[in-house]
Amino acid sequence: MGEERATKVVFREPEVNQPEIDTAQEKSVTPQPEEKAAPACDEKEAESVPKASPVGRGAQLKRVNTEKLSAFVRAWEETGKTKANNKACKKLSAVGSWEISKKASIEAQLRKIEEKLEKKKAQYAEKMMNKIAVIHQEAEEKKAIIEATRKEKILQLEEMAEEFRATGIQPKNSCFGS
Repeated sequence: MGEERATKVVFREPEVNQPEIDTAQEKSVTPQPEEKAAPACDEKEAESVPKASPVGRGAQLKRVNTEKLSAFVRAWEETGKTKANNKACKKLSAVGSWEISKKASIEAQLRKIEEKLEKKKAQYAEKMMNKIAVIHQEAEEKKAIIEATRKEKILQLEEMAEEFRATGIQPKNSCFGS
């Protein structure tokens, strides 16, 4: 996961007079793939191309280099995809934890506000119940006053009726009319 180097592979046809040391040097310059080794050529193909022929050897080297390059490209591609997937997964995890913490914070604020509202509701309910109690008390007082005045009126009427009976005078506002 550290540094990545880009290697450039140059394909050249080996010259007929070129010694085999050059091809060995060319092989040592190109790095080996990390996971997969370059596939060996089939036995049939090796038999069909003479080994001593410089032209057949060059074609084989070209094919090997091409396969090596494709292996490097595949390995580079897989590494890049893995890095991209890991990076995306890490970012998704970070966003998920951020979301959870923000939701928890908002829910805590909501609970705090609900508690305040419940307290205010209880206070207002208590005030309203006190007002109801005061109104009920005033109503009872008014009912008592009315009842007391009713009883007074009845006593007065009974006294007056007793007086009228004793004196034999007929009341002036009689409902029976004379």
